[in-house]
Amino acid sequence: MNSSKKRNFLKVIADDNGTDDTERSSQAKQVFDDSDTARWLRACRKLGQAGYGASVIDAYERYSPPLARRVGTDCAIDLADIVSSVAIKAGRRAAECLPAAAIKAAERLEDKEARFRSWMGLIERFADLAPESVEPVLLKMDVLLSRLNVSRLEAWLLAGVRAAGIDHERRLSFFMFEDAEASRWLDHESGSVVYSDMDRELKAYLTALWGIRIPLREPPAHAPEQARRRASFSQSLIRIPSSFPGYRGEQAADLYRAALAHVGAHMMFSGDRFPIGKLKPVQVALVSLIEDARVELLAIREFPGLRRLWLPFHIAQATGSKNAPGLMARLSRALLDPEFHDMDGWIRRARTMFYDRCGEWECPAISREIGGLIGNDLGQMRVQFNARTYVVEPPYRDDNLGLWDFGDEETPEAAEAEQLFDSIRIEEQDDDDDMPPDQEREEHEQSEDEEANRINMEFLAQDGIPVARYPEYDYVTASSRPDWTTIVEFAPPAGHAHVIDDILERHAYVVNRIKALIDSARVSRPQRINRQQEGEYLDLNACIEAVISRRMGETPDPHVYSHAERRHRDLSVHVLLDVSESTKDKVVGSDNTVLELERQATALLAHAMFGIGDPFAIAAFCSNRREEVRYYRVKDFGAPYNARSKSCLAGLSSGFSTRIGAAMRHAAADLKLQQTHRKLLLVITDGEPSDIDVSDRRYLVEDARHVIHDLAHDGIDVFCVGLDSGGDSYLTRIFGRRNVVQIDRLESLPERLPMLYFRLTA
Repeated sequence: MNSSKKRNFLKVIADDNGTDDTERSSQAKQVFDDSDTARWLRACRKLGQAGYGASVIDAYERYSPPLARRVGTDCAIDLADIVSSVAIKAGRRAAECLPAAAIKAAERLEDKEARFRSWMGLIERFADLAPESVEPVLLKMDVLLSRLNVSRLEAWLLAGVRAAGIDHERRLSFFMFEDAEASRWLDHESGSVVYSDMDRELKAYLTALWGIRIPLREPPAHAPEQARRRASFSQSLIRIPSSFPGYRGEQAADLYRAALAHVGAHMMFSGDRFPIGKLKPVQVALVSLIEDARVELLAIREFPGLRRLWLPFHIAQATGSKNAPGLMARLSRALLDPEFHDMDGWIRRARTMFYDRCGEWECPAISREIGGLIGNDLGQMRVQFNARTYVVEPPYRDDNLGLWDFGDEETPEAAEAEQLFDSIRIEEQDDDDDMPPDQEREEHEQSEDEEANRINMEFLAQDGIPVARYPEYDYVTASSRPDWTTIVEFAPPAGHAHVIDDILERHAYVVNRIKALIDSARVSRPQRINRQQEGEYLDLNACIEAVISRRMGETPDPHVYSHAERRHRDLSVHVLLDVSESTKDKVVGSDNTVLELERQATALLAHAMFGIGDPFAIAAFCSNRREEVRYYRVKDFGAPYNARSKSCLAGLSSGFSTRIGAAMRHAAADLKLQQTHRKLLLVITDGEPSDIDVSDRRYLVEDARHVIHDLAHDGIDVFCVGLDSGGDSYLTRIFGRRNVVQIDRLESLPERLPMLYFRLTA
């Protein structure tokens, strides 16, 4: 190669690697001192020699000097290492986006240098967890940091990683905000009040205010944005937004209450739907506006305090815009706020028409009449109205679709009902259900009709019914994500009850032994036994009588003591069986599987508990991602232990994974309803908590450990029978060393499980 060609070739290489050192040095000296300039140049050369491409180097050269002014030269120079790390893990395009995102982060963060270093470390860790998602996250960094600090940003990023597990496409969908869950969790982490935080309170509020019991639901994820911004209702369903962006704390909570109070007013006072007929969109909007005001003023007649709830959200000013949405917002306030004075002629005429007919407010027809007239007036004013972009104001008011009859078209109510049927919204059973929870301690027989109905319902549940959502604890953020896991209840496949009877016959000697041992247990509330000759306490009544006898010259009764004694069993037990895929394995040196030994041990324990009258329940669980934690009810509290229960126990089969925390939460929900002095959750598991959407082995262990702490606070004792010879470390971590029994010889489980029960209840 001749010298001129060589020079041209080297020039191309230099061009590909960005600016040369001379130009870089002149740029750097405007920001850095001499020693820092040398360090910065070395960082630039290092990036150039790594072969990431000119675009990456140019981005760093462009943004690192202004970054140094904001967070210091050390951070700006150290950013080069993070750029390099991101380029290796997430690719060139992500690395190219990082310097610009760093500038946005530096502008948003307080305590600049320390917080910025935390941010850089977070981005580097995120590139390890979800490399394909780094670029979209960096592109949205300004928006994210406008709502989140660094720790909350980490929690949001982890929510996306945990939600998608190892599914790269789901992760990318989350971080590109194509998945509605991303916005929901952003609201949650930003501290916004979200519907899931208030759903129980809102149901109670609606019932207390209007006596209305109706399902409340969030809008479906695929609903248009306008449908997700406002409440909506039909005769059988109310939709409430997942959040109200821009409203936080108590103001957001008041907005939810205001929205529900408004919808309730419609249900009480709106009557039949208005036929849509040939009304123009602007007339439909104005009829709806007048109807909103009419039902609110009728509601205020009954509950004057509602005006104080609604008025703070009417913020339209008399000097507001003259477009259709602005005029409608001003009219809404003028009709509700007696102290609001708007000199606009159209608003004054509409207000006068409305209040002149205050004696007819009980009749919904006036809304149709007044709304039609003022709609014509607005049209003559040549005010443009765009129905596609119109959003009802103020934000607590619903979209008003529930007011209208659309004729032959599918009504919103029908569409909502179909959506509700297709995707059952999951919620825990309310305490005010028609059938109260059984609080009787004695097991009782159900009628044949009740039993038949129960069996029929379970046939309907053969594909599983979502019944509850529970939080899950993340040890990285030290916080729980609400409604993170879904319990799906399945009817256990019917087995043969004689299988359980055969187990009892084969282990007759164990049955007799454990019956004798458990009969001697005393678990109950301490009862004060008075008038004892010896004891721990003085019996005051007996002492007074003894003093009186002595003063009367009589010999006092020496039985002046009392002591506490547990005389009756007062214990409820919930047995929770792990039936994950690993329980299908054969036990070494035996023809039995782990599940078969669990079944034998549970049969013996159930027989003993049933014989002595302890209330008990049996359930099994496994999991297939967080959205499907499978739960099988073998026997409920209050249900008889009969052929049906034995059939369910005999029919259990192995499969899927072991998301134990969610299963324990669900079992504990039943156990909390028992009115006994002692409540015991007995967990039998053969493996470490795991699921196919979780790659962090510690994550589910720490969640289960958190459950144990919560249940202890609720007065529920939890004990574990471990069937994994290598499970000492994680089982001890979850349950505590004193609350775990490790079974090394699995074939001894049928005998040892009842012995454990005796130890716990003695």
